[in-house]
Formats: sequence, structure tokens, C-alpha cells
Amino acid sequence: MSEETRPQVRPRPHAPMPAGVSMRDLLASCAAAAAVSTPPLAPEPQTPRAARPVEQEHREAA
Repeated sequence: MSEETRPQVRPRPHAPMPAGVSMRDLLASCAAAAAVSTPPLAPEPQTPRAARPVEQEHREAA
């Protein structure tokens, strides 16, 4: 068969495939992944309070 006598075959358009994951599930999985992969904040350093005698904490007004 020559190219002139062969019938042209047009590609059929594909039917749109439904998404496997909803946008809600996709956003929820992204938020969960971000929460899991983010390291926790370091605790604030605790400064030890200097042990002061109780008499020095409250002074009388002059």
C-alpha cells in the first residue's frame, strides 16, 4: 500500500482520567509531611537563679 491509498488514522483523544487523590487529601499529606520533617524547637536555656537570702529580696523604702 502506498501512502496515498492508506486511510489516515487520527489518534483518538483520551478521556480525562479522574485524579487518584483529592485536593483535600493532597494538602493534608503535605501538611503532615511538613510537620514530620520539621525538627522540634530547641528548649529555651534555663538560667539558674542566684540563691539570694530572703532578707535581700524585699527592701524597705527610704
